[in-house]
Amino acid sequence: MRAVLPLALVALQAASAWHLGALDRRAAVRAGALAIVPFARPLPSFAAQPDYAGAKAALKDLIDKDPEFGPTLLRLAWHSSGTYDKMTKTGGSGQGTIRFTEELKHGGNAGLDKAVARVEPIHAQFPSVSYADLYTLAGVTAIEAAGGPKVGWRAGRVDALSPDAVTPDGRLPDADKGRPRDTANHLRFEVFYRMGFDDREIVALSGAHALGFCHPDASGYSGPWTPTPTTLTNGYYNLLLNLPWTLKEWDGPMQFEDPSGKLMMLPSDIVLIQDNKFRSYVKMYAKDQALFFSDFAAAFQKLEELGCKNLKTVNLA
Repeated sequence: MRAVLPLALVALQAASAWHLGALDRRAAVRAGALAIVPFARPLPSFAAQPDYAGAKAALKDLIDKDPEFGPTLLRLAWHSSGTYDKMTKTGGSGQGTIRFTEELKHGGNAGLDKAVARVEPIHAQFPSVSYADLYTLAGVTAIEAAGGPKVGWRAGRVDALSPDAVTPDGRLPDADKGRPRDTANHLRFEVFYRMGFDDREIVALSGAHALGFCHPDASGYSGPWTPTPTTLTNGYYNLLLNLPWTLKEWDGPMQFEDPSGKLMMLPSDIVLIQDNKFRSYVKMYAKDQALFFSDFAAAFQKLEELGCKNLKTVNLA
């Protein structure tokens, strides 16, 4: 005769199964009771709902304690998303692959291993939030913390389980291709058009350079673009247009400096005023910060959602 388990014991076994993984129902039928077997993922009925609001608050607290880390989080989100290719439909933020060593070794990601490491405790605190969602959420949180616009963000990215999903190196923008025309063509055809952006969106997204610094031990370049590197404004465009930028004499790669020697621009920044089509949008954003914020927010949400499927709006309050 098969033993009949008390209801309390059955409930205890079911609760334990949430931790171990899943219930082997066929074995349970054969044994006359619930059998517990290890499994990689918890049962949906017991799974904790991702606490996106809590994760955002933790990211905001990290930035509040170290405001200069905000632009680095923005760069992490940008680089995790900027690998998308619309022809092959590969890359993008959807699988959180920038956490893999193979992608962190890409030239454009120099120094981001430190950012990934600093975000890891937040993922440990909110493990049901995927890395892919966490990195993109960090980007929009950093923008808001810098006084920028509220950027739309949706959840539901599913992490890749292995680095097999890492795309080839070379999909992120280079700062210099030797000649202005080659640099402009690189930005257009090799990077942004490949993802589905137009010239206006290229210039809008470039406004993120209002934030942060270049570091010789990461990109090789040195210095901030603006005098307010933790505050997002349209000042980047005004500086491009109104200051005389000259080549910096130093042992590093080619970059430009203002008369004070305190600010810098990359060749890929200067090309925005050398190319007539780009320059028209630089002028437009220099005159109208509200327009810049609106276009930047739309372009950044698009960047973070390239190639993603089944995203959903969630409560971040």
